[in-house]
Amino acid sequence: MIVYQASKQKFNDDVFTNNIDNIILKFFEKKLNRSTSKSEINSRKESLSFMDRVLNDNSIPSDCGVVIEYQIPMTSKRIDFIITGKDGNQKDSAILVELKQWQEAELTEKDGVVITRFKGGLTETSHPSYQAWSYASLLTNFNTTVQSEDIQLKPCAYLHNYSSDNVIKNPFYQEYIDRAPVFLKDDAMKLREFIKTFMKH
Repeated sequence: MIVYQASKQKFNDDVFTNNIDNIILKFFEKKLNRSTSKSEINSRKESLSFMDRVLNDNSIPSDCGVVIEYQIPMTSKRIDFIITGKDGNQKDSAILVELKQWQEAELTEKDGVVITRFKGGLTETSHPSYQAWSYASLLTNFNTTVQSEDIQLKPCAYLHNYSSDNVIKNPFYQEYIDRAPVFLKDDAMKLREFIKTFMKH
């Protein structure tokens, strides 16, 4: 399942015209025969606006692809945001972005696990880098196109409301951060450069 798929230029236009949330809502209503909460739509819209700003660079090709909420085959897992295109060697690439609106988290002693606040209160959950990396691993194992066309997957996480602290980038999680870099509130330019590394004209 894919909630939204378009070129970068069309995505930019849909965000600029303030229509991206309506497009996503209509998908839920027409394809899934259900609606989704206003808070969920507004949450998604905020994250997508941040991604739009990151992609607003002429060095990132306007015809590269944007995919929102791709469901990994044979699982219930969904990748928030994918950018597709070719690198400087014309090799097919896909950047997988796990989007989080978190503002804070706490360390745990469990591998790849943090504590953060959800509606129900503080909850243990996967570190965003671990989550992004695990999605890339699942795609590699279950998507025949990725395998047959040797598409290089580059996972990362973007926590656009999260100020730097000693939790999310703590050395305890370094193994997963190395596999899937995590970008915080002040890292928009770094995320843009990461994307530009794998998306070339």
